[in-house]
Amino acid sequence: MSRYWSELARGLSPYVPGEQPQIPGLVKLNTNESPFGPSPQAIEAVRSAAADTLRLYPDPQSTRLRETLADYHGVAPEQVFVGNGSDEVLAHAFAALLKQPRPLLFPDVTYSFYPVYCRLLGVDHETVPLDGEMRIRIDDYLGRGGAIVIANPNAPTGVALSRAQIERLVSERADAPVVIDEAYVDFGAQTAIPLIRDHPNLLVVQTLSKSRALAGLRVGYAIGDEALIEALTRVKDSFNSYPLGRPAQAGAVAAIQDEAYFQQTRSAIITNRERLTTALARLGFEVLPSSANFVFARHPRHTGQALSAALRERAVLVRHFSGPRVSDFIRITVGSEAELDRLTGALTAFLASPSPK
Repeated sequence: MSRYWSELARGLSPYVPGEQPQIPGLVKLNTNESPFGPSPQAIEAVRSAAADTLRLYPDPQSTRLRETLADYHGVAPEQVFVGNGSDEVLAHAFAALLKQPRPLLFPDVTYSFYPVYCRLLGVDHETVPLDGEMRIRIDDYLGRGGAIVIANPNAPTGVALSRAQIERLVSERADAPVVIDEAYVDFGAQTAIPLIRDHPNLLVVQTLSKSRALAGLRVGYAIGDEALIEALTRVKDSFNSYPLGRPAQAGAVAAIQDEAYFQQTRSAIITNRERLTTALARLGFEVLPSSANFVFARHPRHTGQALSAALRERAVLVRHFSGPRVSDFIRITVGSEAELDRLTGALTAFLASPSPK
């Protein structure tokens, strides 16, 4: 540890992203990336934007992208905020909205970046346990704490709340900002965006990394009441006025406009998820009901660590978390049919081996 580090840097335990190894023939199912490429229109838009104009700064307000998102979701452009991936948007929300006098509430099993933001920004927080079926209970967030952030569908479980449940939460906790992180909402959950009209305390965060297959472009956004968006903008402009470059803005606009490609690839991923769930159940796995582009599963005879290691030996990469309540599970990204066949074949071989490691 360098003697030149600040006290802030010394106290941080950074988020650990999913592994990105360079292994020939690897089936990579650990980071919830799309098995399909981006919209061809998005690729062409990025190529067109890679021109002489790159010598100029991009639009700091991402006006065209915000207008495109506003039109798509049926809101005003003033209700849309964009950033360098939903992780940056969430970080701005933690600073602008979620640092309140009373502790921030979020589930004990959820996106592991949330406690990292809390440490970085000095946000007092409390975790709220999921129930025995790994579900979020709205009652546990009522009459206590300050602001709330919930991933819906939750990560890494994939279990989703209904829009009615979220409406009850934002109605009964109208005293505090509520952030709903919808990174995976397009794969089977109900977006809370329609609730924004009647609930000025609600901010919904989405990303183009998952269902739009643009993880490499880094585009996220938030939709909420104009006052909430203004708070996010104040934080952004105190940190980085130009979070999205010209190619990112152009590619994102094109991806949003290509609805046919979005629906086609989204439907294929949902179909593959159900196929994967059925195959895992036949192998004896317990699989949580997923509304995301991944499944969370465990086997009664093997730890999550053992399953993850056995798959890696067979050139199949999944995600294992070592924390309380989740160490027996593995999280598996929904890949292509060929990738899922490799996965199930590797699991079948491991489970049939006389001396599994």
